[in-house]
Amino acid sequence: MRWKIKQPSEDHVASIKKEFNTSEIIAKVLANRGIESLKSSHNFFNPSNDQLHDPFMMKNMDIAVDRISKNIQNQKPILIFGDYDVDGTTGASLLYLGLKDLNAIVEYYIPHREKEGYGLSAGGIDYAQSVGADLLITCDCGINAFQPVDYANEHGIDIIITDHHIPDKKLPNAYAVLNPKQKGCEYPFKGLCGCGVAFKLISAVSEKSGIGQNVGLNYLDLVALATSADMVPILDENRVLVHGGLDQLEESKSPGIHQLLVQTGLVGESLNVGKLVFGLAPKINAAGRMGDANRTVELLTTSDKTRAEELASILVQENKRRQLIQEDIVNDAIRLVHSQVDLENNKVVIIGSKGWHPGVVGIVASRIKDEFSRPAIVIAFDKEGIGKGSARSIPHLDLYEALSYAAKFLEGYGGHPMAAGLTVHEDKFENFKSLFLRNVNKILTNDDLIPAISIDGEMALTDINSRFMRFLEKLGPFGPGNMRPKFVSRNLSISGQPRLMGNGEHIRFIVSQNGRNYPAVGFKLSSHYEDLIRGVPVDIAYVVEVNQWQGQSNIQLNVRDIQLSD
Repeated sequence: MRWKIKQPSEDHVASIKKEFNTSEIIAKVLANRGIESLKSSHNFFNPSNDQLHDPFMMKNMDIAVDRISKNIQNQKPILIFGDYDVDGTTGASLLYLGLKDLNAIVEYYIPHREKEGYGLSAGGIDYAQSVGADLLITCDCGINAFQPVDYANEHGIDIIITDHHIPDKKLPNAYAVLNPKQKGCEYPFKGLCGCGVAFKLISAVSEKSGIGQNVGLNYLDLVALATSADMVPILDENRVLVHGGLDQLEESKSPGIHQLLVQTGLVGESLNVGKLVFGLAPKINAAGRMGDANRTVELLTTSDKTRAEELASILVQENKRRQLIQEDIVNDAIRLVHSQVDLENNKVVIIGSKGWHPGVVGIVASRIKDEFSRPAIVIAFDKEGIGKGSARSIPHLDLYEALSYAAKFLEGYGGHPMAAGLTVHEDKFENFKSLFLRNVNKILTNDDLIPAISIDGEMALTDINSRFMRFLEKLGPFGPGNMRPKFVSRNLSISGQPRLMGNGEHIRFIVSQNGRNYPAVGFKLSSHYEDLIRGVPVDIAYVVEVNQWQGQSNIQLNVRDIQLSD
């Protein structure tokens, strides 16, 4: 693994060190985040709602708000159509709850992953008609839904699209499209998730209603969940939304979220983005992966504590079932890679099989990407030969552009540079694979496939003190665009005997330097056990964290890589 140590300008670091009266390593971390001065750091270190942008800066917001207001005034039903993942279900829940707060008549609909597939569906439009809705609002989907929007228009149903995925050059013929990434949209922040765009819509409708408050702020817990799970940058107003949402989650008044926290073992804990991504998000996603995601929206919107407990328990059980299915498919996929993929000559893994559960291919693609250090596309084919796939990338390949290059062999696709979904027919799979591989093999180099850790700087263990820990706390919330800083310390001694954990996959040990000792844990680093017991100095790349265990807190080094010192 390659250690890429950032090299900010020495003058910049010296200036920050002097103005902040701080240590060299803290100055480097600040410089790496583009912070120039005390004044410019104020908003970063003090996220507040007054930093949120005016929602009416988003293209078509005024058109969408006027159309929604018309239905509220006439008490005409509105249907919310969401995607089945965390972003889509939380966004649908926010729109449902927020519009109800504004006296709208609202229904919601989440498509079935296997029966209807991704995006706006005829089934959802038919359901809107059945409940008397002449307005349908999408959440986290719809930006490429050309045929479904035409179908809705033919049936007298107006569509407002709220989405954040990359749009085509042409847009569907919707009543209004809200997407900060669309051409001509001057909204200053492009990194919102789908639920974030829904939040801006509720904020705008609140403002237009004249009630004197933004009801969207009551649901920042949902926005924080979505923003964390969708891996969008924790920068600009996302930082504000997650900061406020984490506070709401810890004191959540939502019976559904409270039950999720209880049944995940997180109630009463100090929450962060990582705990949302690895603790809550898989349970929320499980409903859509394994069946009907409408259960997730019911959980997130119910006021019935008994029903919330029942639904949360179902999601936890669904997630356990998902884990078992996922492990079988991961093992099967790894065998398939070794038997079918030319890893020497091809810089991307593309595999597909019949019988795989389409609800877990995204997770499997992530595991394959990590296992083989290259982009991965995993496709589950059904009996009719239709393949539903997920793709995961590495920093040097824009997946959306790469899929666009081979789009003539796809039934559909969409997503982001790092993660995307696609549909391909079995008859066109080999043609797609051939064209995609030929293109990507030209784009990526062998060096691009070497995993790298981005390091903020080198430091001694003695640099870790109370001020340093307070600084790390203020630096959060962490996530893409503001990752937890990683450091390197060199020539460390190993104290005592390292211990293997977790079926021999992980390792725990103690590092020492100049009289300072810290416990360290290395997840999936047990292959370094022999190095640690040799009695020679080591260099480690790590993050500094506070480990909470049985009511006690202590500083721990979460090690990402180990090398023998020169």
